[in-house]
Amino acid sequence: MSLWIWCPLLLLVCKVQAQMENRVIFLPGTFQNVSVSQNETVQAVVSRIPPEVAFITLQFHTQHRNATLSYTRIPGPGTSLTAVDSGLLAALLPGQVSLSLFLSSPDGDTVVGTGVILPYSSSDPLPGACNTEFTLDIDPNVYIHYNLYETEIRFAPANLGNERGETPSPCDISTEATTRWRLQYDIYQYFLPENDLSERSLFTGIQAVADIQGMMENGRLVMTLLSSDMSMVVFTSIPGQGVVYSVVVRDPLLNTSASYVPSHTYACSFVSTLDGCQTLGKISTKVFFTIAGMAGLFICFFGHRFFKCELFCMGFSFATFFFFVLVTRTTGLEYDMCLAVSAVIGVVGGVLLVMSWWRFGSVMACIVVVGLMLGFLIASTVLFTPLGDLDVFRRSDAVFWVTFCCIMLIVPLFFVRWPREGNIITCGVVGAYAVVLAVNAYIYTSLSYISLNILKRFLNNNFSAVFTDVPFQAVDYIMITAWVVLGVSGMVLQLYRERSRPFFPPSPYLMWLQERERRKTNVLDPSHHCPPLPNRLLARVRQLTKRMESVGENTPLLL
Repeated sequence: MSLWIWCPLLLLVCKVQAQMENRVIFLPGTFQNVSVSQNETVQAVVSRIPPEVAFITLQFHTQHRNATLSYTRIPGPGTSLTAVDSGLLAALLPGQVSLSLFLSSPDGDTVVGTGVILPYSSSDPLPGACNTEFTLDIDPNVYIHYNLYETEIRFAPANLGNERGETPSPCDISTEATTRWRLQYDIYQYFLPENDLSERSLFTGIQAVADIQGMMENGRLVMTLLSSDMSMVVFTSIPGQGVVYSVVVRDPLLNTSASYVPSHTYACSFVSTLDGCQTLGKISTKVFFTIAGMAGLFICFFGHRFFKCELFCMGFSFATFFFFVLVTRTTGLEYDMCLAVSAVIGVVGGVLLVMSWWRFGSVMACIVVVGLMLGFLIASTVLFTPLGDLDVFRRSDAVFWVTFCCIMLIVPLFFVRWPREGNIITCGVVGAYAVVLAVNAYIYTSLSYISLNILKRFLNNNFSAVFTDVPFQAVDYIMITAWVVLGVSGMVLQLYRERSRPFFPPSPYLMWLQERERRKTNVLDPSHHCPPLPNRLLARVRQLTKRMESVGENTPLLL
C-alpha cells in the first residue's frame, strides 16, 4: 500500500524538480551561463524590475551553435530569433515587475551560452524600434554577413524612448530635431585574443563589451553614423580572428544612449571539414610560404652577394603576385590551382629577369624591378596604417590607386643615385617580410594584411568601402620586432661585407665576349695559337681512328 502512495509523490517531486531546472533567474546586468539541452525549453525569468525601467533587452550568445530566443514558449515567426548572437527587446507595461522569455535549441543539440539582461529608462533610445527590414517588430540585433574579403554588419534604426504604456513616436513622419532623426549611431569593434578560438575567450570578451560602458572602455570606436546614413558598415574579413561588433545609439539632445546586442564572427566556419576555423591554413599555402620564408631569410643576409639568386627571387615574387591576380580574376580555377599556375609562371618570370641581366648586363633595368618590390611594400605599409581608412581612400578607388602607385614609383628613383645601397636595403626589408609571411602560415599575425589588403583590393571590386582595421596584440609586436631585427641585421651585414667589393658583379655574357675578343687580338696569349674547338675535336677523332705507322729500325739497339 505504501508503494502505491510513494510512487505518485516521487513522480510529482521529480516533475517539480525538472520544472525548476528549466527555469533560470536573471538579475539585471549580471551574466548567467545557460545550457539548453536537446528538446528542452528554458524559461528566462526577470523579477523585481524597478518602476523606473521602461524596457529591457535580453541577449544570449553562443560560440557557433544556433539558439532560439522567443517571447513565447513555442517559437513563431515575428516572435523569435534564431542565431548565435540573439537578443530581444521587451517594452514593459505600467506596474509590471517581472518578465519571462524562452530559450531553446533549434538543431537538436545541446547549446551552451551566456546571457544578460540590460535595463533602460524611458529617456533612453529604443534600439531597432524603427525596423522595416528584419522579422522582429523591434529588432535590437546586429546582423553579420561575411565572405573571404569583407564582413558586413547591418542593424535596424532606433526610435526615441517612451514611458511605460505610451505609444512610441512615429518613425518617418518628419525629420525634425524632435523625432528619431536626431539619433546618432557609434560603431564599435572589439578584437578577441589572437590565435584563441576557445569558448571561454569569447564569453570573457562578450561580457567585457555587452553594455555601453564596457564597449566604450574596451572597444574601438570606428565611426559614427547619422540617422540619414545607411545602417550598414563593411570591414575587412580576418579569417580565424574573433571580432565583436556592436552599435551604441545616442540621443545628443537628452544625452542618453542604449546598446544594441553585440555580435561576433571569426570569418570562418566551425563545422566545415575543409577550410574550417580549426584547419584554416591550406597545405599548399603553408608549403608555398615556408619555401618563400627560407628564400627570404637567405636573401636578407646574402642577397647582394649572390646577385643571380636575388634577381630570381624578386622576379619570381613580382610575376607570381601579378599572375595570381590575373588568373583569379579571369578564370574560375580553385585556389590551389591558381597558386600552382602562378608559381610556375613566377619561376619563368624569375628566370627571365636573371637571363636579361646575364645577356644584356643592364644592372639598372634589374634594379628598377627590385626597387618596385620595395616600393610596393612601402606603399602597402603606408596604406595599412589608419591613413588607409580615410574617407578619401574608401570612397574613391582612383585616389587610392594613384596614391599607391606614386609611392611605389618614387622608391626606385633613389636607386638611380644609390643602386648598391638600395639593393641591399630591399634585400633586408623584403627578405625579412617573407619570413613574417612564413610565420603567418602557422601562427596568425596581423602583419600579413599589409600585402593581403592590397591583394583583396585587386580581387574584389567593392573592397574600397571596407574598414581595414586589424588587431595588434602581443604576437604582432613580437613579429614587428623580428622584422626590424632581421632587416637591420641583414642590411648591416651586407653593407659591411660588400664595402670593398665592386658595386655589382659583371655580366657573364659580356665577360665571355670580352675574353673572346682578347684571345683574337692578343698574339702573345698562348690561347691565341690554339686552333678552334671544332678543329681540335676533328683532330682528336683522327688520332683515335688513324693507324700508327712505325718509323726507324725494328731491331733492338746494341749497347
